[in-house]
Amino acid sequence: MPSADLAAIYRGYIDCLNRQAWDELHRFVADDVRRNARLLGLSGYRNMLVEDFRAIPDLAFHIEHLVCDPPMVASRLRFDCTPAGMLFGLPVNGRRVHFTENVFYEFDDAGRIRNVWSVIDTAAVAAQIADAGRD
Repeated sequence: MPSADLAAIYRGYIDCLNRQAWDELHRFVADDVRRNARLLGLSGYRNMLVEDFRAIPDLAFHIEHLVCDPPMVASRLRFDCTPAGMLFGLPVNGRRVHFTENVFYEFDDAGRIRNVWSVIDTAAVAAQIADAGRD
C-alpha cells in the first residue's frame, strides 16, 4: 500500500475518533487489535475510546506529525482538553491541560490497524497540575 493511501486511511481513522463514529471503527481497526502488546480486540478498543471520551468530554485528536512507511504509521498527537476528574492517575478535575502522545500503528493487508504502541506524555500533565497548585 502506498504511503499516501495509508496516510489517508489514518486521517480517516482520526476523523472517525473525533466524530465518535463508533459504528465506523471496524473500517479502521482489526478485530484482533493489540495496544502496547495487550490484545483488546475491536470491542475492547472501542470501549477504551468510549471511556476516554466519557472522562474527557472535549477530547479531540490533532495530528501534529505523521510519518508513513507501510505498513507502519508514526504519529505525534496533540491534545488540549478539560478532563472531568482523574487523568492518568492525576487529579485534573476540570482544569484545561495540554499533552502529546507518540504512537506507532501497524496496519494489516486490509488497511486496518492491528497493533498500536503508545506513549503519552503524562509528565506534562503532572507539571501543569503542579503549576496550577501554586496559584
